[in-house]
This record gives sequence, structure tokens and C-alpha cells, in this order.
Amino acid sequence: MKNSKCYDYGEHIKEILDRVCSTQWEAMDNCAKKMAEAISKGYSVYAFGASHAGILAQEMFYRTGGLAVLNAILPSEFMLNTRPVTQTSQMERLAGYPTVILNNSDIREGDVLLLHSVSGRNTAAIEMALKAKEMGVFTVAITNMEYTSQVTSRHSSGKKLFEVCDIVIDNCGDFEDSSILVPGMTQKIAPTSSVVGCSIVNMLVIRITEHLLEMGVEPPVFHSANVDGGDEFNRHLFEKYKNQIHYM
Repeated sequence: MKNSKCYDYGEHIKEILDRVCSTQWEAMDNCAKKMAEAISKGYSVYAFGASHAGILAQEMFYRTGGLAVLNAILPSEFMLNTRPVTQTSQMERLAGYPTVILNNSDIREGDVLLLHSVSGRNTAAIEMALKAKEMGVFTVAITNMEYTSQVTSRHSSGKKLFEVCDIVIDNCGDFEDSSILVPGMTQKIAPTSSVVGCSIVNMLVIRITEHLLEMGVEPPVFHSANVDGGDEFNRHLFEKYKNQIHYM
């Protein structure tokens, strides 16, 4: 195993996660506190990402051990089941549509919006962040600062995602996201943003829960639907937090 580059990938993921924990803790804690405050006041938390970046939004909502009030924004044109899938890359660069998405969502002043874009250069996440801020929504970016610092913006403002959000969390990944160079190849393989990003958002869930408990608020955490009593427990959450849940 140690003679294979797949071992190097595992070690590299550990190194990146160590960097995230050592360098991004303050940003992550501030993000979690802001989200907990919003939840405690009856507001909602949303997450969006285009194409593979949308995996983090899907990771955060409607799952066992997750918070019931985390809402994913998943427009079909940006998702990986779109055919041809290359359309998602074109949609990310299309101005105007992110505003349409937000205008047709339930997001409102006081809510929090988490935006994931690895390069941080495309119109979709940037326009959504700018529009959300106009609406009085607090914005958080998860991006790759090594990557985004080496590319230009595709948004008309000339700004990148980290420049327009209230809090920025660096996923500490490599340029272009791919991470391992196999002998005989000139192109690196094996992206890290999904593995590390999912770890980041689950660490956020843990910290949000801790903050809620400190506030004296019972965290609305799902049980598995595959254990006895799970469906009944989760139905109670849906009813209790129906004004903060927008994916039913």
C-alpha cells in the first residue's frame, strides 16, 4: 500500500485537514456562532454550490446526525445529473440566473448563506453572494485560496467569492484542486475539495450544536430513519421547525 500513490493521497488529506484545523479555526468558529445565533432566533441556514461544489450542500441537509434547519439550494441546472453535464460549467458563468434562484427561494433577511466554490471565480456563487447581502443575508464562503489567488474573476465586478463574503473559510487545497502526480502523468489527479469540504461542514455542524447548547437551545438533530422510532422523531422536528425548513 505504501508503495502506491493512493497512500500518498491519504497522507495528503491528513495534512490538509491539519492545516484547516490549525489555520481556519477562528473563521469556522465565527461561522458556526453566526449560524447558531440565526437558528436560535428562528432564521434559516442555506448552502449552495454549483456542480461538484454542490456536494457540500447535499452533505449538510436531511441526514442522520445533521441539523434539520440546514437547507440546500440545489437548482437542477447546476447539478451533476444535468445532461449534457458540460452545461453546468456554462450555467456557472451565466449572469442573472443566480438572482432568479434567490428571488424564488424562501431566503430572507437574517438568514445565513454558505457558498462553496473551489476556484471562487465563477458568476454563480459571486452573484448569489452579492444578491444575498443586498437582501440582508449573512454570507460565508468556503473556497481554495491557493487556487483563487491564481485565477481571475468571471463576474462583471471583477471580484472573486472571498472578496464579497462576510466570512471566508479556506479549504487549504492545491492549485486546480487535484493533488497527486502519478509517474508518467503530467496532470495531477485526485481532487481534495469534497473530502476536506465535507469534513469542514461537519465540523461546523458540531460547533453549531455546541453553541446552541451554550445558548440553552436544544439542537434540532435528525435521527436515522432506519432505526425504530426515527421516523416519528424526525416528523416532530419537521413540525416544530417548519418555519425554518424549506426543502419539504
